[in-house]
Amino acid sequence: MRRATWVLLLVFAFAVPWEYSLDLGEPLGNIARVTGLLILLVAVPAVLQAGQVRTPGLVQWLVLALYLWFCCSYFWTIDADATLEKMRGDFQVMMVVWLVWEFVKRPTDLRALMRAYVAGSWVLAVLTVAEAASMAGVASGQMRYVAVGQDPNDVARFLDLGFPLAALLLSSERKWAGRLLALGYFPLGLIAVLLTASRGGFLAAMVALVGCGILLVRGHGRMVLASAFALPAIGALVWFGVSREVFERLATIPEQLHGGDLNQRLNIWSAGWDAFVHAPLMGTGAGSFVAAAGLNPVDTAHNTALSILVNGGLCALLLAVCIVFAVARAAMQTRGTLRVALMTALVVWVVTSLVATVEENRTTWLLLGMIAVAGRLGGEDKQELAACFPDGASGPEAAMAQHGLQPAGG
Repeated sequence: MRRATWVLLLVFAFAVPWEYSLDLGEPLGNIARVTGLLILLVAVPAVLQAGQVRTPGLVQWLVLALYLWFCCSYFWTIDADATLEKMRGDFQVMMVVWLVWEFVKRPTDLRALMRAYVAGSWVLAVLTVAEAASMAGVASGQMRYVAVGQDPNDVARFLDLGFPLAALLLSSERKWAGRLLALGYFPLGLIAVLLTASRGGFLAAMVALVGCGILLVRGHGRMVLASAFALPAIGALVWFGVSREVFERLATIPEQLHGGDLNQRLNIWSAGWDAFVHAPLMGTGAGSFVAAAGLNPVDTAHNTALSILVNGGLCALLLAVCIVFAVARAAMQTRGTLRVALMTALVVWVVTSLVATVEENRTTWLLLGMIAVAGRLGGEDKQELAACFPDGASGPEAAMAQHGLQPAGG
């Protein structure tokens, strides 16, 4: 049963980036939701069969506390139906933090999960590029392209999180197939991000690529030098494959930051702040942001902290901040390229959370779950973790670390 759960967990990680592009309709929902439910059906018997569960870490307890707080908000919510829906949705997206913690045993499992996410990001990028190249896309003359069923800003965010994981795999994979998967994602993912014309997604991509550069420079100077020769080809592909309107939209980023309305986000944030002031401590109930702020039902908070503040008050925000700090602490318990990759992914997540409501996405909790597990493995099995994700530094100590050996006197 545990083997079946692990296989389904890999399928889940693969499906998460492009989940909204394959919706099976009610009552099933999208592909990631279906896979998640299947995992639960197998995981619970697997745990019962084993007779024990792995002792939860700090991140798991904090996530549980946040979920229970949102559940308790049903007793004071201003929108009971929305809160019930939010409780159901939060369970489905947050449960992955426990699933990853329970079923990722070794560093090689963690690397396999990262491979699955990067492979899923490949699918999302291909779907986005295919939409732009399709006859319908070309005939429409539109500026922003996105995979079917997806939101442009969400697509850009999901793709951005794939960059540091791809860089980590590129520096640690020993087989050509794994390296090709990682290396090929950079040009494809970048083009797909540009096709979405998401300004926040573009800024987050730049942050991600800077972190990737730092990661790859660590002992991989030759790899970086070889990659530099591919930059002209990538630049030409971007120049001819992306419309001028996209670059014109991205060029408005400084203007938006210095006096624009951030695509009407300032109005939404103002309405959300007014709603928070009326219930600052406990919030107006999970999922009630739209009702509390008096917005159109299709709107979202476009800011994760504000969304949590309105829904659960200062108590919920405190728990959310503690989760982020606990995850950052877990990332710092790792070393070398793994630490750089995880911290880069976390920074990218924080940047995107400023202009999006990311606590509602499975990508958020999958990422936080993987970082928490990496921190646990950093304490349990440092040598195998170093061998699985070598630092890339030269010298006898690095070579011994890659083979799981302890240097003399260490």
